[in-house]
Formats: sequence, C-alpha cells, structure tokens
Amino acid sequence: MKNIITIQHTQSVHHVNAMIGGQGDWSLTELGIKQADKIGENLALEIDGSNYIMYSSDLLRAKQTAENAGRHLGIKPVLTAALREINCGTANGVSKEESRKIFLGSMKTIDDKSYPGAESMRDVWNRLREFLNEIMTRKEENIIIVAHGISLGIFNMLWLGLNVEVLNTCGMWGSSGSVSFMREESPEFGAKRIITRFNDCSYSR
Repeated sequence: MKNIITIQHTQSVHHVNAMIGGQGDWSLTELGIKQADKIGENLALEIDGSNYIMYSSDLLRAKQTAENAGRHLGIKPVLTAALREINCGTANGVSKEESRKIFLGSMKTIDDKSYPGAESMRDVWNRLREFLNEIMTRKEENIIIVAHGISLGIFNMLWLGLNVEVLNTCGMWGSSGSVSFMREESPEFGAKRIITRFNDCSYSR
C-alpha cells in the first residue's frame, strides 16, 4: 500500500520572464522560495516527515522546491532525471519570442513534437511509467514527489491506470505550488489507486 504526495514546483524565473521552461535549468524566484517553505511548513503540520522518502526532478526549480520544503520535514530529496519536465529540444531555456521561430506545431496528439529534438507526450509517459513501476516495487510506503506541470499531469494519469491514448483527448494538469494526495488501497479493497485531493494550492500560502 502506498501513500503519495506530489508537489508541483513553485514560482520559477521562467514563469515571470517570458521564457520557455522545459528542461531549461531555471531557479525559483524569491516568491517561489517562500512558497516552497510554506509548503514544507504546512505539510509538517499533517505528516511525520521521518516516515517519508522524497523524490525530485533534478532540474534546479524542482530541486530548490524539494530542498526548501524538505528542510521543514527533515527530508533530503533523492534527485532523478526521470521526473524532469518535458524536453523542449532546441527551445529549452530560450525566450518565447525566439521559440516561435523554431516552432513545429501544437502537440495535438501524443506523438507530436513542438520543437526540433523535443520529447513527445508518449516519450514522457514512457519514462514516468518506468519510474512509477520502480517505486511501486520498493518497500517505502510513504512517498513525496516533486516535479513539473506536464510530468506530474502525466504521472496522475499513470497512477489511475489509464492508457497513454487518453492524453489525446484529456489532461489532468495542476498549478505551480500545488499539492496533491493519492493512495493505493490494501488488497482486501482491491488495491485501487485513488487521488484523494488534487491541485491544492493552499499549502503554498
């Protein structure tokens, strides 16, 4: 049985300077750091951090969110590239104005790529599926995951056991600084995977 808390990284520099996020290594803003601290403070009121392991994307904005929140919980994050945001290829870290010059088109299907060298939604799904399968086989029951908008949106779908093709017609995207809660019920209740709370932004305030 697993209990998972996901945290979408807080306000990043790319949120306020009209740049492409993707796998560009942006830091948090001053507000973003304060938001991450508040998430840690508020979560510490609810959970015993010593019972949790925290995994975080190794991109700077997620890493800083995890470190600042984790400090209040007494947890040091385990960094992994598996939780990175979608790779925008040649558009990683460039201005939105510059990205328009290399834009290949909208991602209307799970196999479309918006920029040269970018990942598709299916690519992100596949690497997150491997990560989910790995943590489900480990002994740790209480897990915190810190990542990004698209990567966590896809993780939500994977958690619910949906097929990748569902991304052609719908999504489950959160907001920066939001916290979500999910659990796996015991086998006697069918080991169902449930999202009990989604996109709660109150933790960062």
